[in-house]
Amino acid sequence: MSLNDAAETIITVQGTASDWFEAERATVSVTVSHDGPKREPVFAATTAVGAQVTAALNALEESGAVTRWSSDRVSVWSNRPWNNEGKQLAPVYYAALSASARFQDFDALSSFVEQFATVTGVTIASIAWDLTEERRLAVTTDIQTRAVQDATVKATTYARAAGLSNVTAVAIADPGMLGDAGSGGGGAMPMARGAGKMMMAMDTQGGSQLTFTPDRIEVSASVDARFLAR
Repeated sequence: MSLNDAAETIITVQGTASDWFEAERATVSVTVSHDGPKREPVFAATTAVGAQVTAALNALEESGAVTRWSSDRVSVWSNRPWNNEGKQLAPVYYAALSASARFQDFDALSSFVEQFATVTGVTIASIAWDLTEERRLAVTTDIQTRAVQDATVKATTYARAAGLSNVTAVAIADPGMLGDAGSGGGGAMPMARGAGKMMMAMDTQGGSQLTFTPDRIEVSASVDARFLAR
């Protein structure tokens, strides 16, 4: 082995980067459901309330507050429950539908939730916060670049501590793809911390109004990198 070969060292590191961004979109999931001893009233009630929800979402899409929405058809089913004495009771009928909508106007979202949150049979199942697709792509590219830069800085620090001065990247991959045991994690992806905060505020007329505090979105990335140090 030559002296030059002996002076070469392989350094493998993981680089990470993350940042926080204001939410730009909110996807609300709504369910409408009723149950009762007769099929037709249950189906009719769910259909009627479902029509109110979809009409509201259609109007919000036309106004630009909602970028897209979808709704499924009413499903109806039944079962015969048992009482605590082991006797099977008369059938109970159920009807349900679900809808989801992606809001870009958070004031309109508050009004929509306030309008339907107290309607019998309606459940606001969840609100998920996100970035626009274009914004997510742009920030993900930036965060991935910063993760590679972080790996380079780490490798340079290790090399200098070992008395070496130059590092050259020979492999960069998503975590776990360099074949090193113990590597894990994932590439860059947006993650919403929690589901946002929804508060009920009293107005001066004695009524109430829903207000939202959207979650910030954390975008993080990690990469595995191998460097040759001399």
